[in-house]
Amino acid sequence: MKFLRSIGLMLALSGVAGYATTAHAEREMNPEAKDLILKGDAKCTGCHDEADEPEPSMLELHPGVLRIGKTKHGTKADGRTPTCTDCHGESLDHLNYKGSDKPPRPDRVFIKPGLSSAEVRNAACSSCHAKDIQRSHWAGSVHDTRGVACNDCHKIHSAEDRVRDKRTQAEVCYTCHKQQRTAMNKPSHHPVPEGKMSCSDCHNAHGSVGPKLMKRDSVVETCYTCHMEKRGPFVHNHQPVDEDCSICHEPHGTVTESLLKARPPFLCQSCHTPHGAFPPGVATGPAGPGLSGQPGWWNSSAITQGRGCLNCHTQVHGSNNPGLATPTPQRLFR
Repeated sequence: MKFLRSIGLMLALSGVAGYATTAHAEREMNPEAKDLILKGDAKCTGCHDEADEPEPSMLELHPGVLRIGKTKHGTKADGRTPTCTDCHGESLDHLNYKGSDKPPRPDRVFIKPGLSSAEVRNAACSSCHAKDIQRSHWAGSVHDTRGVACNDCHKIHSAEDRVRDKRTQAEVCYTCHKQQRTAMNKPSHHPVPEGKMSCSDCHNAHGSVGPKLMKRDSVVETCYTCHMEKRGPFVHNHQPVDEDCSICHEPHGTVTESLLKARPPFLCQSCHTPHGAFPPGVATGPAGPGLSGQPGWWNSSAITQGRGCLNCHTQVHGSNNPGLATPTPQRLFR
């Protein structure tokens, strides 16, 4: 199949090269050719028009030149709409080529990674988008330093930019973030696979001042945009809640309910020392008044087996009662 696609691409390119020579001659004979989509695109669309459309199987590699007319970049009514040369450069060698073989490449090529570096490709986009508030922290961000180009995620000539659609955005991110794909397929996860959330609800792929490309200044502030009831203020705060929600939760997905990294009480005991066998002041000898002398529920192994932390400490995110507990009859603590 790959071999057949390669043959198809070679035939398409050879056909375009032959057509380009004819179209170049026609353009010289008709210097007043009209623009088809963008301002001043006649010098490009004289060669690259509907005859340059690829086969349906090649749309992902080469979406077709004139398809840009169905995107925001092809809206004539918007004065900010770029021209062909704004993105691809003046490309004089490509434009003025009169030979019969394949012409030189334009100054900036976006189809195949490697023909133009990520820095060169991003420069074309940042010439317009650098002042956007959502992209003001791109320079020095993780994606920038790792050589990610804008068109690695976005499809400029396509009316359906998958990364801008909440239903398909995650699949674009998963091409690099494969560990997150695995986590999202676990039983407890945010509703990203269901299409109710997208990666960009929490992360700003273009850079941010927060950690992990969070949209807010911190992890907890990002989580509070949806989970406002965990914000408080409370009289008694649980310190991990104020510090970082991901201390206890794995936001992309786990096998434990509520996105917890481990089941309680094991999660609790990763920070809190398990209770002893008896409460302070209770003898371990013969049974005292009201006590059998057996460890009972105070035994640490019994707490572990019974998962008993949340029986009393129900308000783990914060509470107005000591110990993050709900009001309980005193007899349970005698």
